[in-house]
Amino acid sequence: MSVLWMFVVSFGIMQVSVLCTTIYLHRTITHRGMEVHPVIAFLMHLHLALFTGIAPREWMAVHRKHHQFSDHEGDPHSPVQMGLWKVFFLNALLYRKEAKNLSTVRKYTPDYRPTALDTLRADYWGVLAGIALFVLMFGWAWGLCLFIGQAIAYIFLNSSINSLCHIVGYRNFDNQATNLTLVSYLTGGEGLHNNHHEYPTAARFAMTKGEFDPAWPLIRLLEGLGLASVKPLPVAKAA
Repeated sequence: MSVLWMFVVSFGIMQVSVLCTTIYLHRTITHRGMEVHPVIAFLMHLHLALFTGIAPREWMAVHRKHHQFSDHEGDPHSPVQMGLWKVFFLNALLYRKEAKNLSTVRKYTPDYRPTALDTLRADYWGVLAGIALFVLMFGWAWGLCLFIGQAIAYIFLNSSINSLCHIVGYRNFDNQATNLTLVSYLTGGEGLHNNHHEYPTAARFAMTKGEFDPAWPLIRLLEGLGLASVKPLPVAKAA
C-alpha cells in the first residue's frame, strides 16, 4: 500500500470515529434526538472503543454537564471560563478529569443502559486492538505512527468544537456557542455548535439556509433503511 493510501485510510477511519461520535454518542444516547438499531449502536460503540478509547457513559456525562453549566462556573471545558488556548490544547485532559469523576457520571447518566461492550470494558482493551489492526494493515512503524496521528487529529477536532466554537464564528441564536463552517465539515456537523446549543435535542444541526450538516445524509440513509428513527425536528427561529 502506498504512503498516500495509508494516509487516506487513516483519515477515513478518523472520520468514521467523528461520525460515530456525533451520531451515536451525541445525538442518540446523550440528547435522545434519535434512536439507532442495536446493531448500528454496537458497531459504532465498537469502532469508538478501537480507535478512540472512549467510554460512552463517561462521554455522555461530561457533555450533559457541559450543557447544564455552558460557559459558566462548573462547565468542564469552557474557553470563556478557562481561556481559549487552554481548552484547545488541554481539552483531552479536562475531559479525562471530569470523565473519571464518579459522582459526575452517576448524576448525569441515570438513564444509561450498559451494553455488552461496557461489561467487557472495551474502552480499556479496545485501543490495544485498534493499534494491532493498524500494525496489521501498515506494519509496525507506519501502523503505530498512523494510529497516533489519527488519534491526535480526532482529539484536536473535538478540542476545536469545545474551544473555537464558543469564541470564534457566527451566531444564529442568542447563546455563547458559535458556528464555524470549516469545523463543521470536519466534525460531522458538530461545528454548527450555536445551533446545537439552541436546540440540543435536534438530530439535525443545520438550521438556516446555506448550512450543511455532513452527518445528516447518513442519518437519513439509516432512517430510510429502517436502522434509525429521528424525533420531530424543531422549527428554528434565528435571532
